[in-house]
Amino acid sequence: MNRLSHRWRWIGLAVIVLALALGLWVVRALRSDDPVTYEAILDHFKYGSIGSEPGVSLLRPVGGVLPPYAVFTALPAVCANKLPGGYASLGFIVEEGRDLPVGISRRRRLGIDHVGLNCAACHTGTVRETPASAPQIVAGMPAHQLDLQSFVEFVLDCSLDARMTDAAVRAHLPESGGPGLFERVLLRVGVMDRLKLQTLDLRNRIAPLLDNRVPRWGRGRVDTFNPYKAIQFNWDLTQLPPDELIGASDFPSLWNQQPREGMQLHWDGDNDSVDERNLSAGLGAGITPVTVDHAGLKRVRDWTWTLPPPPYPFAIDRPLAARGAPLYQQACTQCHGDHRFRDGVVGGDRVGTVVDIADIGTDRHRLDSYTSVFAANQYALFPDSPYRFTRFRKTTGYANHPLDGIWARAPYLHNGSVPTLRALLDAPERRPILFFRGNDVFDQAGVGFVSDVQEQAGRRFFRYDTTIPGNSNAGHVYGTELSDEDKRAIVEYMKTF
Repeated sequence: MNRLSHRWRWIGLAVIVLALALGLWVVRALRSDDPVTYEAILDHFKYGSIGSEPGVSLLRPVGGVLPPYAVFTALPAVCANKLPGGYASLGFIVEEGRDLPVGISRRRRLGIDHVGLNCAACHTGTVRETPASAPQIVAGMPAHQLDLQSFVEFVLDCSLDARMTDAAVRAHLPESGGPGLFERVLLRVGVMDRLKLQTLDLRNRIAPLLDNRVPRWGRGRVDTFNPYKAIQFNWDLTQLPPDELIGASDFPSLWNQQPREGMQLHWDGDNDSVDERNLSAGLGAGITPVTVDHAGLKRVRDWTWTLPPPPYPFAIDRPLAARGAPLYQQACTQCHGDHRFRDGVVGGDRVGTVVDIADIGTDRHRLDSYTSVFAANQYALFPDSPYRFTRFRKTTGYANHPLDGIWARAPYLHNGSVPTLRALLDAPERRPILFFRGNDVFDQAGVGFVSDVQEQAGRRFFRYDTTIPGNSNAGHVYGTELSDEDKRAIVEYMKTF
């Protein structure tokens, strides 16, 4: 009997030790916050974390908009009928040997491998000389081919699809590099149910931006602040004026940031701090004051501080460009500077300042979507922190931006309503009313991307209609009175920027 009692004492002790070990393992898993890291800065820019990865557990959600890594990688296979071409069909850049597209990071948080958007998603593009050419990836370039709205819709719809179950996710786990043991356990005890609840809540909050109550963003554009209102501030978008929900604008470039410090940034010039603008953009990508990775964000900031704009990759008619230099100087330098901005020389005295909407005359919807009330709410973010916003304010127009690397920033105007530089020098009534966005084949004559092709190699481009609210190509009439030959010379000169 004593021997039996002794044995049971040892068994009980073993059970207690195992329970404690299991508890410590679970606690450690739940406290994990480990990004996949990259030594090379370009790899960090493309795939590194800025803290936008959400947290989905059986306990609580922590921000973000994308599902866990295992779910994200399974979505295109489970819902193949909704996305036949995979994430690349939405304009994401997929490099050989990578399990995630450019612009998607991976981080283990709360014991689960998550994915999130980073800066490269919206600021990396491709260029081809012909449809048969291999695409050249340009870091820091606007992601003119990315259909971010359709991406969000697909992720939400497929996550809620009845076919997306724990078993379906497990069936598509990679043979190597997949989730850890803790996450595999969760995939057997209902984590997908928790994810679906979160996804449904998110979809309901941003529904007014996705259900055709406002015009489509299209490829290469994003509504920066209206999703922010719903996700960060929990505003009911149905209570806002309908016109305020129209705010789509082009992705900007992300190179040569040092001389931009102190200029009025964002399309409407609502902030003059590069760091605050970057942090605000990160919030738009899905970071929260709780999840933000300041160190990861700073690595990108420090790199873009002196990142040079890409040189024009095709032939330049040098004599014609030289003829265009004085014409550009007379018509454009005061507001936009010139080729010297590549070296940090600002140039004109109005570069980086706001032009009133009555004077610039371009579509005002993006300006009106950013309100004084929204600006005031931004100041409540990051409270009692050195990162608290202090420089945001409402303006009355759009900012004059430098034109470094302008060849790679098509289409033009803040809403991307003019396909080429040459078309921008025409009077608004002569600019294209309809064109297609998302092609990466370059138009060397007009300086922009081919915009008269609806579909290529199975990829459908976005039909841009300038008669739709938010899409107007009016305004910015500077230089439109010049002769066709003078306009051609100015465009050739701008290839040198």
